[in-house]
Formats: sequence, C-alpha cells, structure tokens
Amino acid sequence: MKPFRQAAIVELVTSEAIHSQELLRKRLKLRGFDATQATLSRDIKELGLVKRAADGAYQRADVVQMQTMGPRADAQRAVADYLKRVERVEQLIVLKTDPGEAQLLALAIDRATYDEVVGTVGGDDTILVIARHRRAAAEIVKRFETWAKA
Repeated sequence: MKPFRQAAIVELVTSEAIHSQELLRKRLKLRGFDATQATLSRDIKELGLVKRAADGAYQRADVVQMQTMGPRADAQRAVADYLKRVERVEQLIVLKTDPGEAQLLALAIDRATYDEVVGTVGGDDTILVIARHRRAAAEIVKRFETWAKA
C-alpha cells in the first residue's frame, strides 16, 4: 500500500499545487488512501519533498533542481540518475530503477515528449515504455543506455 500511496503523492504534487499536509490528505482520500498526518510526514520525508520558494507548494527536491533545464535535458538527467537496467522486447521497453524512483523517471520521459514514445506506465521500481515500432524502441534503448553510463 505504501508504494501506491507514495506514487499517488508524487503524482498529486506534480500535477497541482499542494500547500499543506491537510490538503494532501484530502486529495489522497479522494483517491482511496486514508493516511494520518504522521504517515504523511514520513512519506514527505522519504520522498524528499520540499516546499517551493515561489508558492510554498510541495515538490521533489531533485525535480526543483531539474526544472532549470528543458524537458529533454531533464529526461537525460533523470535517466542518468535513476535508470538501473533496460530490457527491450519488440517495441516494449522495461526500465528498472531503485524503489520509489520509477514515477520520477516516467514523468521526465513523458514531459520530454519524444516522437518515438507513445507513452509510459510507471510503477514503484519499473517503467514500461511503449515505442511506436521496434526500430524506435532500439533507438530509445541505445540513447538511454548511453545516458545511464554518463
């Protein structure tokens, strides 16, 4: 349950301005997660959430640093920081990360809007990247492997 709740937290703070733990608790409840303030405090700490200076909303500390670059540069940095393993099957690519990092990498890939990528599905430590065709998948794998080694 914890990985799903934390993934929901990351999605919420990425998609809207969450300024308080109470608002976060209410948004999570709408998604079927009933969390106490103590649980949310632990989740916020474990996820490395910080308050943005501009508006006081929660955001991942590493995302705050990445936002100064463009979406493609953000994706390259996210691949270098989070990607542990890549495996391709036809036009499907499976990316492995450490626990809790898959959502961040999937988000960075989605925001980069690569023409070769149809979409991503991110779990706790695994991402499924769907490429347009086998050749596109091979190009993506080569690109990501190069970035991961950098």
